[in-house]
Amino acid sequence: MRILHLSDTHLLADPEARHNGIDTTAALERVLARAAVVEGVDLVVASGDLSEDGAAAAYEKLRDRIEPFAAERGAATAYVMGNHDLRDGFEQVLGPRDGVVEVAGYRVLRLDTSVPGAGYGELSAEQLAWARQQLAAPAEHGTIVVMHHPPVPAWSVLLHALELQNPAEALEAFAAGDVRLVLSGHYHHAVATWVSGIPVVVAPGVTNTTDALAPAGHERAASGSGFAVVDVPVQGSPAATFVTAPAPDDGRWLFDLDPDGVKAVAEKFGPRV
Repeated sequence: MRILHLSDTHLLADPEARHNGIDTTAALERVLARAAVVEGVDLVVASGDLSEDGAAAAYEKLRDRIEPFAAERGAATAYVMGNHDLRDGFEQVLGPRDGVVEVAGYRVLRLDTSVPGAGYGELSAEQLAWARQQLAAPAEHGTIVVMHHPPVPAWSVLLHALELQNPAEALEAFAAGDVRLVLSGHYHHAVATWVSGIPVVVAPGVTNTTDALAPAGHERAASGSGFAVVDVPVQGSPAATFVTAPAPDDGRWLFDLDPDGVKAVAEKFGPRV
């Protein structure tokens, strides 16, 4: 199984609108053009924060670019919600928020980790029970989970405040089944690691890139787009390759939140204590 893993496209319905100064539609088109040379893609994953405004027209933009790309390659698609997505628009265009896709003997489990009005993520007891039910019988080549909030800690200070709130419960459910890989986004920079014996791959952001080396207490991002190509063999460990889709202004600072700014966002969108 070869997966083209995209995340954090932040598309907007208004063609003139920008997200932190970025034309997000152009960024997605540039990423897909860069990825067009990748051979043997079986699945295209878009792991959340697909829209910035949650409008149906934004999801239609996404669908109208990714679906033809996938169809030309005979590839399946899998979409999940992120914290910036809105349920009505997502479901109207892309279908149910949780679901299962079968691809060449692999089971792909889509889970919505978003919490309405919040930036952090969570999987409900009902979702975890449903996931356990799906995983009760093994798939031919195992299961791949797609969810926006990674089940591993964030590097940056703000994203640390907006993490998945119950990663241990999620990983317990996954480890009890045949989960071979978790694909996520949210962090806007590449991560590849193992947790509870399961590989986790976080794709770079299509819209921009989080500065993992920002000054202490700051949250900072620059222009720059990327994606991941993930190969999952029938047996053995997955391998992830991270690729950039360069633009002339890559590396331009888009925002730099100081500690007070980080605190304000974390208090507004983080978990209520």
